Amino acid sequence: MTILPAARFAPLRGAPVLRWGVLAPGAIAADWVRTVLVNTDQRVVAVASRSADRAGAFAREHGIARAYAGYELLLADDTVDIVYIAAPHSEHRRLALAAIAAGKHVLVEKPIALNAAEAREIATAARAAGVFAMEAMKARFLPQTDVIARLLRDGALGDILGVEADFGSHATFDPASRLFAPALGGGALLDIGVYPLWFAHFVLGRPRTVSTTGSLAPSGVDEHAVVTLDYAARASALDGSPVARAVVTTSLVEKTPHGASIRGTLARLDVVPPFQSPTGLRITANDTGEVTGYADTSGLSGREGMAFQVTAAATAIADGRTESPLHTLDDAIAVLEVVDAARAQLGAVRLG
Repeated sequence: MTILPAARFAPLRGAPVLRWGVLAPGAIAADWVRTVLVNTDQRVVAVASRSADRAGAFAREHGIARAYAGYELLLADDTVDIVYIAAPHSEHRRLALAAIAAGKHVLVEKPIALNAAEAREIATAARAAGVFAMEAMKARFLPQTDVIARLLRDGALGDILGVEADFGSHATFDPASRLFAPALGGGALLDIGVYPLWFAHFVLGRPRTVSTTGSLAPSGVDEHAVVTLDYAARASALDGSPVARAVVTTSLVEKTPHGASIRGTLARLDVVPPFQSPTGLRITANDTGEVTGYADTSGLSGREGMAFQVTAAATAIADGRTESPLHTLDDAIAVLEVVDAARAQLGAVRLG
């Protein structure tokens, strides 16, 4: 029987309290603010938009004290400790660099940037300024992910042979939408593919090779991609040693189960779908078929799970850290390096 460790995570209540500002009050920002205000002790004190009406309406809806018509005004607010950037992907680099230059800590919605080069710019600027910067990869901060990390550390699954992960949804093609417009950073890989690609990186690290098949939308962004990642020096293990491989699927034309699994020489681990939200795990022993389960007990679901990353950021900042030890800036860069390679192999159009 696999003995499961207890999950460790920054507590949703009792964590050091920061004063947050929100840049770009869209749908994901609304869900983020709701879970922060309901499930944590963190304070959201300001919101900014290019539209005064939009900022004001968002502030009234969520009980936020100050609304700014312009991002620069919020960044000049000395009562704001940290900003959450929820703008389209194409704006992440510009807004993150502006916030860092203003001396603010930053939590940038995934993906942290359009590509690895932009992500390196953000990392370099944050490290030089000595401010905290983190990509909002919510799945990394879920309790179930800590259980997986400790099982991997302890070798409970044996040698890792493979990872499978998928995140696909069906979206109606609209060349002006953020999902399909190159100017807004459209495409499946950046919008939702970063989740399963992150999972592969979390388990196996940087791949040696990236091989991608898929298709492009009429606007030239990737609409469907299957990415195969190899983690061995050779294409085959002639000496008998296992070859680790990950297969990641992402799509804007096909709804997939949102599953994630790890195959080891001792056991298989399956995350209960959707893997990027608080759910649970099943571990099946290879020799006996015995199943051990873990169920999330937080009571949160879906995007409510974003609360865990918020308290993790607050705790890291209180500890004097400038990046998360769980999801470093180098981790975010590494995932975008794979996205860059996959998009290039598909012939996707330049973004931004």
